[in-house]
Amino acid sequence: MSGDAAALSVAQQDRVFRPHGVVGASVEELVAELRSTGYDPLVSPVSREADEIRLTGAAMDPQAVGPGDLFVAVSGARAHGADFIATALASGAAAVLTDGDGAEKIREAIGYRTPVIEVTRVRDAAGPSAALIYGNTATSGPALFGVTGTNGKTTTTYFLRSLLDAVLDSHDQATGLIGTIEIAAGSETIPSKMTTPEAVQLHSLMALFRESGITAAAMEVSSHAISYQRTSGLFFNVAGFTNLTQDHLDLHGSMEGYFEAKAALFARSRTRSSVIIVDDPWGLQMAEAATGHVVRLATDDDPAAEADWIVTEVSAEALGSRFTLHSRRTGELIRCRTGLPGRFNVSNAALAAVMVLTAQERAELAFSRAEIISALEQADPFTISVPGRMQVIGTAPAAIVDFAHNPDAMIRTLEAAATASQGRTILVIGAAGERDITKRPLMGAIAVRMADHVIISDDDPHGEDPAQIRSALMEGARAALQDEALATRLEEISPRLDAITRAVELAEPRDTIILAGRGHEVHQDFAGTKHPIDDRVELARALRGRGYPTAPDAPDTPVAARPAATPRRDSTPEGGSAA
Repeated sequence: MSGDAAALSVAQQDRVFRPHGVVGASVEELVAELRSTGYDPLVSPVSREADEIRLTGAAMDPQAVGPGDLFVAVSGARAHGADFIATALASGAAAVLTDGDGAEKIREAIGYRTPVIEVTRVRDAAGPSAALIYGNTATSGPALFGVTGTNGKTTTTYFLRSLLDAVLDSHDQATGLIGTIEIAAGSETIPSKMTTPEAVQLHSLMALFRESGITAAAMEVSSHAISYQRTSGLFFNVAGFTNLTQDHLDLHGSMEGYFEAKAALFARSRTRSSVIIVDDPWGLQMAEAATGHVVRLATDDDPAAEADWIVTEVSAEALGSRFTLHSRRTGELIRCRTGLPGRFNVSNAALAAVMVLTAQERAELAFSRAEIISALEQADPFTISVPGRMQVIGTAPAAIVDFAHNPDAMIRTLEAAATASQGRTILVIGAAGERDITKRPLMGAIAVRMADHVIISDDDPHGEDPAQIRSALMEGARAALQDEALATRLEEISPRLDAITRAVELAEPRDTIILAGRGHEVHQDFAGTKHPIDDRVELARALRGRGYPTAPDAPDTPVAARPAATPRRDSTPEGGSAA
């Protein structure tokens, strides 16, 4: 893997995930495995020659198929994978796993000249199939630490990996990371194409991790990944739950449906131990729904009576916080800190710590409790820069880039800003297109309630009209301004680059600037066309242009040149007196 692979397609990324050596499995062995686990496969043609074909890889993208691969042909939004059987076979596919529709398409296209394994739940079966081919079992390794929840997944996985690095380094063992921003094996990284890769890629990656000496890995697990069976066939040593707030209702339909998707991760059949933050009713409900070994963690000021661990003695330290982890079962007290702003990062850090402590307690990894406590108290593993997650770009004014892209995340980010700011809070927000539209007015209203100057701009419109997305945000903001007699200044500025420039123009050294919604992303998608822009780079550039200091690790390389664009802004900013 390579850090300069930003332009990799999903298919190219799939190839990067491949291990060098694979024992593989025969078609006969794969069919037997699927039959024994209840998938009731139908195979054609049936012959000794077909049964003995050896499968040494698996791919879902026809462009990623290699010699000896099992091609997993699933039904997609626009086409069926079986429509691309000719491409897969030309690349060396040795057999196909598909559903009834796919099997019919393949027979019509090529007859019976390659083995086709037909199952009803093809996405679900893809994981166990790839697991068999790549030699993955519940105990084969690496030890997996999965994190799910609406907000905090990325930061918690970075915290997890940092803590695991601190305790495993003396054992000459390396760690991995799978998530929204990047996929890493030791010091090698590539950018991610999705929060959680497809099942066939994940199982290939597990084999590559073992081959690379990775003994533990932290992984984000999205609700999409669970719903689309991307984690099928994986076994987690410890899974953690951050929180559940409104998001992704376009996929799940309701908060109850969203909850059920997340809860599937915490079943005994796929996770040995669960660590659940029980700060609200959803967390308490998740702890009740989880099976197997369940550890409850309370991180708020009024901890739940049934919590096994609680966070106490939280105190501000610079932009970050110090806190104590208290085991209610043993009375143990562990002093911790994080350098990242916000009380929610205390929760993220506490979750990472308790997950690793739980793994040690359950003998999941070969390190001692003393080593974990030493790392927590001396190595400062939770003071790291997480790309686009409360990432500090400037210091005076304080300038922060965060991925907050839903109502709850915005509240948490703005609360953190209010605690740290000595002056005004200047906020730039947008909303993604083709996502839950009900949250847009809510986000607009939250913005003007909690910030002093709000600039509504573009996020990733995708196939929607950017002006209509901004209009929904503005509607919620204007209603709150009027109904609640707020003094907040409100502007609408597009394109986003001009909104960022305007925010810095407005700021004085005691103020705080927040660019919310895009985090680490480096392109905006306008109807399928990618326009390069990195909030972190542009914010640093604008700050330096005004003579303001930037953080030591702030980016200093501008993105590619962009065509000039004319800003679209209200002629008269709304609310309050002139800035």
